[in-house]
Amino acid sequence: MPTTAVVFDIGNVLIEWQPERHYDAVIGPDRRRALFQAVDLHDMNNDIDLGADFRTRVYDEADRWPDWRAEVRLWHDAWLDLAGPPIDHSLRLLRALRARGVPCLALSNFGIGTFAIAEEKWPFLKEFDQRYISGHMGLVKPDPAIYAAVEQACGLAPKELLFADDRAENIAAAAARGWQTHLFDGPSAFAARLVAEGLLTEGEAQ
Repeated sequence: MPTTAVVFDIGNVLIEWQPERHYDAVIGPDRRRALFQAVDLHDMNNDIDLGADFRTRVYDEADRWPDWRAEVRLWHDAWLDLAGPPIDHSLRLLRALRARGVPCLALSNFGIGTFAIAEEKWPFLKEFDQRYISGHMGLVKPDPAIYAAVEQACGLAPKELLFADDRAENIAAAAARGWQTHLFDGPSAFAARLVAEGLLTEGEAQ
């Protein structure tokens, strides 16, 4: 069955998501490593991706770690420095697909509050035909239920969906449901995949 729609993850596919990089710049690599070893900031962020209030969850976590309070609060107070910049070639691919009339969906682990900040900063996040944002769904990848919810909402068969994500566990969960998948490790390889699928010409994929 040919591909009908392309499903984009957002973090590290369309927008860089490397919070450690910003912490390294602000507090130095040694202190950042100590922070991330002491405080599970990614687990905290998983709660936000599931729908927890952004500021409340971060500030509550900060209060649990008085020695790290200021650093933990940066996750909220400097979030736009943790995320970005956009991955320009990926954005060109999104727009080229839409120009060809290929439906483009977003499926991303993203909090309600953080996504509101992101789409104000990067308006191209509004360009998708449909968006499935974990915080609004109360589900996160790689829970099979989130993929089932996308299938039901978009009305397409799994084999019609080509899903690009940078995390192997998310790709594996989608593949287990029958989705076509691409483990994203850079836009050039993804561009080649879109050409191979007949969705774009080589010129359009540049």
